[in-house]
Amino acid sequence: MAQTIIEKIFQEHSEDQVAPGRVIWLDLDVRTARDFGGPNVVKHLRRQYPQGEQVADPQRTYFTFDLSVPAKTIKYAVSQQVCRTFARETGTAVFDVDEGIGTHVLMEKGIVTPGSTAVGTDSHYNILGAIGAFGQGMGDQDIAFAFKTGRTWFEVPATMRIDVEGTYTWPATARDLTFAVMGQLGSSGMLGKAAEYYGPAVDALNVDGRVTLASQTTEMGGIIAFIPPNDEVLNWVSSRAGREVRGVYADPDATYESTVTVDVQDLE
Repeated sequence: MAQTIIEKIFQEHSEDQVAPGRVIWLDLDVRTARDFGGPNVVKHLRRQYPQGEQVADPQRTYFTFDLSVPAKTIKYAVSQQVCRTFARETGTAVFDVDEGIGTHVLMEKGIVTPGSTAVGTDSHYNILGAIGAFGQGMGDQDIAFAFKTGRTWFEVPATMRIDVEGTYTWPATARDLTFAVMGQLGSSGMLGKAAEYYGPAVDALNVDGRVTLASQTTEMGGIIAFIPPNDEVLNWVSSRAGREVRGVYADPDATYESTVTVDVQDLE
């Protein structure tokens, strides 16, 4: 059966049958907590799982400090130290105040690659769709469960296709392309759906441009928006991961709930 990108990624990470509308158990490659939600994640783990291991796989579990860096108040400083202490106790890693934005760090260090599944306490975690990975922001209780078990449940969303027609030149940038898409879809045009971007202007985007486009998925109500990686992106991710990385692509006859065309020819 032909599948979209999210259906392929989910099927690779679940023993359940994947189809839009079905609720599945999803195995997670990466789970993280920021310095804002992290202390609550630790609190839930200590309260709900006082005995035994509280982290299923420390090698796939991280804290990322990117909200108040360096800590601007005593409260933030204490919150970050709670995460550091828990990380030392459980053997998980911390990307501290000098590392960068958490989701970006995951891509830059090759921790998340095309086809990966990752969750964290960040409403814009779906930015990972920039390199063809599944990322999703969740609440601290959900992330605590992900830390403990290495999985989460998820309803498979339907997928919409966005065909970006035409090309543009400087001074127009990826930001203008993103605004063109947002201008057409509005704040709810992607609501509750996965999306896939196609077209020459999209394929020409470098990693930074893809991050720019993917960063506004939440603002359109989307679950995740995938930008299929081209050779340049795959080479960049492979160099970061230290291994050859391959992309996940939709089948040519995959079924989309809807198709939207956005014209960016001679975008200004």
